[in-house]
Amino acid sequence: MAEVRIDAELRTEFGKGAARKIRRSDKVPAVLYGHGTEPRHLTLPGHELLLALRQANVLIHVKGDGVDEIALPKGVQRDPIKGFVEHVDLLLVKRGEKVTVDIPVTVSGDVIGGAILDQQLVALSVEAEATHIPTGVEVDVDGKDVGFAVHAGEIALPKGVTLAGDPEALVLHVIATPTAELPEAGEAAEGEAAEEAEAAPAESAE
Repeated sequence: MAEVRIDAELRTEFGKGAARKIRRSDKVPAVLYGHGTEPRHLTLPGHELLLALRQANVLIHVKGDGVDEIALPKGVQRDPIKGFVEHVDLLLVKRGEKVTVDIPVTVSGDVIGGAILDQQLVALSVEAEATHIPTGVEVDVDGKDVGFAVHAGEIALPKGVTLAGDPEALVLHVIATPTAELPEAGEAAEGEAAEEAEAAPAESAE
């Protein structure tokens, strides 16, 4: 997994006005918490943080102003329209400790013609060492036929990583291509007759 160093400044001003001022300078308000410590309010550079958050389960090394810690992003608030980061919560972690995170499930290969891959889960909940979180797991479906299925407990995980969710949870399966039901000949004829009757002009009463 990636570890990114980001320079941090301790934040002493709070409230909406202070937060807007921070964002106008291309910085992001953040809170660092965990391990029974008092929450520390930080200011982080916006561009560097945005790039770091593009990586799943990125480990952020925040350093500066007396702060020298590693943390996992646990809550990211973004502007609903422009998408920039407005605030981030950082969970303090220690090297060697176990954390529970979600890692992405990707698929490789193509199922046989006439079948459809139905992926139920796009992420797995796992427990891993904080500094050795896998970037994800891959499932090969090349040439698989209808009826093939993979459950969470059947996916091979890297050494030192254990499944934290339900092992019976369905991750993906291969199903038959649905076909549209054609109307019976009699039903089709009746339908056409009804349509013709509706289309015909009504006879004038004498």
